[in-house]
Amino acid sequence: MSDKRSDSGNRWLRRALLPGLLLLAVLLWSGWASYNPQQERDLRIQLQEQLENRFPAAMQAPADRYGIFRRTDGVSQWRPLRILLVHGLDEPGNIWVDLLPALDAAGFDTWEFRYPNDQGIDRSADLLAASWQNLPADQPLVLVGHSMGGLVIRDFVTRWRHPVETLPGTDGAPVLGVILAGPPNLGSNWAQLRVLLELRDQWATGRQSGFAPLGGLQDGTGAAKIDLQPGSRFLAELNARPWPQAVQLRIIGGVLTPSAPALGDGVVATNSLTIDGASPPILVTASHRGMLSRLFASDAEPPAIPVIITLLEELEGSE
Repeated sequence: MSDKRSDSGNRWLRRALLPGLLLLAVLLWSGWASYNPQQERDLRIQLQEQLENRFPAAMQAPADRYGIFRRTDGVSQWRPLRILLVHGLDEPGNIWVDLLPALDAAGFDTWEFRYPNDQGIDRSADLLAASWQNLPADQPLVLVGHSMGGLVIRDFVTRWRHPVETLPGTDGAPVLGVILAGPPNLGSNWAQLRVLLELRDQWATGRQSGFAPLGGLQDGTGAAKIDLQPGSRFLAELNARPWPQAVQLRIIGGVLTPSAPALGDGVVATNSLTIDGASPPILVTASHRGMLSRLFASDAEPPAIPVIITLLEELEGSE
């Protein structure tokens, strides 16, 4: 009888010990990573590369998931300006649902860049450069980015398409202007909570394409969240790079309440919006996603949309 009680006690101890060890491991990793962000980033990138090399089929995303895709619908006569939309971190794809009809109604030929948004931001800019030739080069182009998509755009413009101190790394359509909505130019501490966004993103992706064993890692292993931390090496290098004067830059920011504008849109503080070479940001009363996307169909038009249309018309008139 005592042997049975002893075995039962040992099983209970093992069951209680395992979660405790896992929790301890997570705490130790989190503590180490908080003091060694660049080493953590390097490890995450190494993991992604090893997974891609060892499991190429499982890590290969469907052909229609990433790249540049045309989104214009029913436009009979286009304006002489092409638009490319670039989404942000862990975006399931519906951030443009309200903006696209407005762009169609205004007559803009609109395209979208989709990318593995959990990978390092520089890798996403590299993918944009590799995909750039898929855009027609017969018209100037304006890049419109939301959130981290603005950093992908800035990295691409200053390092690939219109670098100030070197020759362009890619040919194709010239960039006339850039419009950034809610860009964390100086970082955002909310990137630490990206696991919640990741769950939303993977749920939406799984419903669209089906769940795969390594599907949650096809969009990267989390290096982007380190790039988004204030003071990261990526942001330091990006913000030290001069902005090309030939490319006009406009920034839109959100404030949850006009009485406390410093809080920003709940994700990006207003003091994280501004960068050298840019005009002061245009502020609208909205949350980070709410500036571009309705929460309910009955909601009013998101306030950044008419601002974007006006800025596009101004850029078009400046050619």
